[in-house]
Amino acid sequence: MSIIPKSKFDVVLTRTSFAARSLRIMIGLGLLAVPVATFAQTPNPDCTLIVPNAPLTATGLATPYQLTATDLNNGPCNETNTNQSAFVQAAILDPATGQISIYSPLVIDQGSTPAADPVVPNLPANAVVALWFGYNGNNLTLQAADDELKDNKCVQGLAQFAYCNAPAFFKAAHKAIRNGLLQVPALGFGKDGQPCPTVRSFAVVDQDQSDNLPTTYLITSSKQLAQDTAQNKAKFPDATPLGNPSDNRLVDLLLDPALGCTPWEAPDLADPGNQVPALALNELYAGEYQSAPRALIPAGDPFVLNPTFTGNPDLAKVNAYRRGVDQPVVGDLEDASTTKYCRHVREIGASKLQLDRELLTARKSPFPNLADSLFTFMAQRFVGTYDMLNCQALLNEPDPVTLIMNGNVVMDAMIQ
Repeated sequence: MSIIPKSKFDVVLTRTSFAARSLRIMIGLGLLAVPVATFAQTPNPDCTLIVPNAPLTATGLATPYQLTATDLNNGPCNETNTNQSAFVQAAILDPATGQISIYSPLVIDQGSTPAADPVVPNLPANAVVALWFGYNGNNLTLQAADDELKDNKCVQGLAQFAYCNAPAFFKAAHKAIRNGLLQVPALGFGKDGQPCPTVRSFAVVDQDQSDNLPTTYLITSSKQLAQDTAQNKAKFPDATPLGNPSDNRLVDLLLDPALGCTPWEAPDLADPGNQVPALALNELYAGEYQSAPRALIPAGDPFVLNPTFTGNPDLAKVNAYRRGVDQPVVGDLEDASTTKYCRHVREIGASKLQLDRELLTARKSPFPNLADSLFTFMAQRFVGTYDMLNCQALLNEPDPVTLIMNGNVVMDAMIQ
């Protein structure tokens, strides 16, 4: 184990000190958020996403969603503000062939126009379409005309997370798998000799697992939004990507490459010839291959508390969240025990972090002003998760990870 001498840096953090408290602020961002240090002013954390008519149709998918403040008295909401950005991703299943394709509807500010018109997808006959929503703030509210949310089986009230028609999509996908139409690719093994990570591995999950999406948009130099496609990249060469930090993005874009693994991808209907990862694919993949113990949304997840973040566990919310990501529902809160969840995080997560230290240290941090490598970022994320789920009190055991800091940046970690 590489331990950096304390004299070289400002302080060696105890297990529930500055980093854990700072990460608590980022509770809704899967600990892959915009760094706290960049917050010049606190933006409005609660935004509303206006859902177009017939959102599960080709026309609805190609109609931009509009972001606005839930309460204008708390300030505006802007899609290009990375603390408020909202994201949408659709999965489309062809019941005739069992094949899945992906489409990411665009989000723009209310009253604005996109930099380029979204691509109208070509959907198969009788397609089963579902939507998932992610958000970089605290609470995202869906708003639609008349009974659109009810008619399209939309579920919200889960902080940053929401979905439409997800259970029907997963039911159709499982039928296609049983009938041999849909083949889930093999999981494979990483460079560390262990099975490749999934979003239900205790080496991956944090305090609010399965939230948010691996979706990206483009922000043009004129601050307009466009779908992230090859055509739009060529049209707007100075555009910058806008992403939704999440466990899904962490696995697909950071951990898999570091460990020599490959995520399951499907055709992007907005970008012919391109394959993209997706929440729906990740959950089907994990459901097929993740060995026990499986990380499933616990009762202490801050998204399923009532009130959100600060209240008591809510069984209805636990099950609503689980249905949206194809996890089994539970009959009581004990079946979603946070204590058991913490135990597995402590035993599996810490040992895997130690095992992969060298592989992760060789990779860049997604946020260099928080941690200096992917390893130290994961260590910081572990500490935040252990703190936010109150694992120390539930287990009566200290956090096994201690962070070593240089100012506010994690430079190394000691793992017991």
